[in-house]
Formats: sequence, structure tokens, C-alpha cells
Amino acid sequence: MSDSHGHSGHGHAGHDHAGHDHAGHDHAGHDGHGHGHVAGPVPDASVRRARVNDAPAVGLVQSEVWRDSYAEIVPAEVLATFEPQAFAGPWRESLSNPPEGVWTLLVACLGQQVVGFVAVGPSQDPDADELAGEITTIAVHPAARRQGHGSRLLNAAVDILREAGATSLGVWALTTQEDVQSFLRSSGIQPDGAYRDRVVSPAGDTVREVRLTARLVDDAPAG
Repeated sequence: MSDSHGHSGHGHAGHDHAGHDHAGHDHAGHDGHGHGHVAGPVPDASVRRARVNDAPAVGLVQSEVWRDSYAEIVPAEVLATFEPQAFAGPWRESLSNPPEGVWTLLVACLGQQVVGFVAVGPSQDPDADELAGEITTIAVHPAARRQGHGSRLLNAAVDILREAGATSLGVWALTTQEDVQSFLRSSGIQPDGAYRDRVVSPAGDTVREVRLTARLVDDAPAG
């Protein structure tokens, strides 16, 4: 993996997030029916800490999102490896034996069903300071977008990092994911000029990602 870093001003992540999801816009839409239609009960939407038995559902969401995100940029044989079980195993292991520190996996639920997740931890970037946090993954199932799950996950992730004492956060996004980058920018998380080429297959196929960052604390005025 080759990284090249450059920096510009940081944004400030807060709770005034626009309504978008990680891999798609999150606007409320019409269902195409007449206005006389009476909807049934709608399950409650929530975000909570993941449990070990959430691993299969998290793996399913990740499989669907990764296949969607990487469909045009990796070979078919690589895409075929994005199976739910392949993702669920590592999540089950990390939830069973969580690493020390702020590492946290949160899930978005619609009723009892897991429809999205976000993972946070200390930044792994070589140029990050010890108080930098990172959103390592954030994803919402394609069938559950446009419902606010992405914003709820991002808000919860920011809260976790702030409570742990992080002063900034970073998140990497594929250069092809313009919708994801738009969502992050609308939430106060801005590109800082860094990019990296990440190897995604045994054959050495790479994808390019850009980094977006935000300050989580108000900087003291100079004086």
C-alpha cells in the first residue's frame, strides 16, 4: 500500500448532519400511492452497541454494500469473495474478544433488524496524533437507505469518539463514492488532501481512497 498525504483545513463534526446515508441519499420519499393511503405501524429506528449475535447481520450488510460500492472497480472474482460469512467471522471474533481502547461497533436497527453499522477506533494513520479517532467503516443496507440511519450512526460514532477524548476524526472513502463524500462533507467532515492506494486482491488490484477529517473540539483562541 502506498500512501501520500497532504493537508488542508479541518471541518468540525457536530449534530447538524444533513439527512444522507453512507452509500446513498437519505431524503424521505413518496411511496407512489395516493394520499388517501393509511400506513401501518412503522418500526422504531435506533442505534446501539453491537452484540456477538449481531455478527451475521453485520456481515450481510457489509457484503451487500461492498458489492455495490466495488462493482465497477474490482474484478468479478474479487467481488465474488464478498460473502456475508467472510465478513461475519472477523466481526464475531472482534466482538467476542474486543480490543482494548475505544474500538466500538455500533449497529443501526429498524425494529429488531440490523440495517447498518459503524466501527470506530483510534486512527491508524501514520501521521495522526494520539488523540485522533477514526471511523473505520460505516455502511447502510441498500434497502434501508433514505431513512436517516447513516446520520444516526455518524452522530453516535462522533459521540463515542468525543467521550473517549478524541479531538479529531478521520474517515477514508473511495474516490468513486461521490455520494459518500457528499454525505460526509455535509456533516462537517472535509477532505484534507490525503489519499492512499489500497490493495484489495491477491493479484495486487488497488483502489484509491481519499481521507476526510474533522475537529471534534473547539480550538482555543490564540492569545
